[in-house]
Amino acid sequence: MAKSAMNIRPLKSAPGSAVDFGVEIDNVDLENITDEEFAAIHKALYHEHIVLFKNQQNLSPHAQYEFTKRFDPAAADYGHNINPNNARTRHLKSVPDQPQVLVKGNGFVESILGLENVTLWHPMHRRFHRDHIPEDKDASLTRFFRWHIDAALYDRNPPKVTTLMAVQVPKGPRQTISYDDGSGDTLDASLAPTAFVSGQNMFDMLSPEDQEFVRTSRVEYAPYPYMWMSKARAFSNGLGLYSEGLEREESELPPIDPSKIQILPMAWKNPVTGKLSLQVHPACVRKIHLADGSVIDDLERVRDIVYRLQRPAISPPYVYAHDWANGDMILFNNHGVLHTVVGSLRPDQIRVFRQCNLAASEPPAGP
Repeated sequence: MAKSAMNIRPLKSAPGSAVDFGVEIDNVDLENITDEEFAAIHKALYHEHIVLFKNQQNLSPHAQYEFTKRFDPAAADYGHNINPNNARTRHLKSVPDQPQVLVKGNGFVESILGLENVTLWHPMHRRFHRDHIPEDKDASLTRFFRWHIDAALYDRNPPKVTTLMAVQVPKGPRQTISYDDGSGDTLDASLAPTAFVSGQNMFDMLSPEDQEFVRTSRVEYAPYPYMWMSKARAFSNGLGLYSEGLEREESELPPIDPSKIQILPMAWKNPVTGKLSLQVHPACVRKIHLADGSVIDDLERVRDIVYRLQRPAISPPYVYAHDWANGDMILFNNHGVLHTVVGSLRPDQIRVFRQCNLAASEPPAGP
């Protein structure tokens, strides 16, 4: 019997949503994907930025790794340049038989994929934001944790794609995402979703003058950026950090190789459509290099510029907050979206996910 063709359809959006990216694809066996099917998925990804595959509970970690790698065959290593089993990254655990695939989530898990008796750590705003939701409101209100790109941003190139699969999704009431930034913005969401915004939309929303600025400027990231900013605290909407002098001095970091410091375009070019996305990790940026060769190195000013450029695109109508079900796997264009985990979870609300992204074989292309 001939194999049925894949079915591709837009993701369902909430009423009033302006989200115009994302598709769901079914009728495909990711364990045994054909060249023709991969070509269709590749095209869909770079036109739509995120692709949802339902009912992937039986997909092996090896197949997840091979599928992820197929978007960048020369890539091999985990996307960050730190050991994911280190105490500093206790929220990520490598699968023993496929170390490029990581287990993350929340709560105690007795056994999964060769890992025994692991405690997973859900990144909640109380551990990272400067101010917090009152405890008596914590059950109904939550926040975006940290808008970001999956990237080490020192030494290794940002991964081209990420695959993220829900193994076990916690049950609980819906929550309201509160921006708490003076805008009054809120967003209804399921318990502990992952939120996405389009970097292409982020660029398209800019004025012509700001688009020219983004096209012609580059951002410099701090060496060991996650260590550098680990003491700083985030804005209540998760889009960047307060500048309070809490960043670590270079003398507090491991030895720095200047050749590994990353200076990347602000706008990244889509390899299929040629369209530009505003792709800046707001928590890790340190300087802005301008077209005339000058450099903005005042950290507070740098952060203010990036925030002003990015904030319109995280407004509620433009956010896709995925309501996870067990077996969902999302493939996303890491060079075309920003994303963040959301939600406040108790230790007994178990959340288990598998993630794979690989340091790219080449830096992102600019305009």
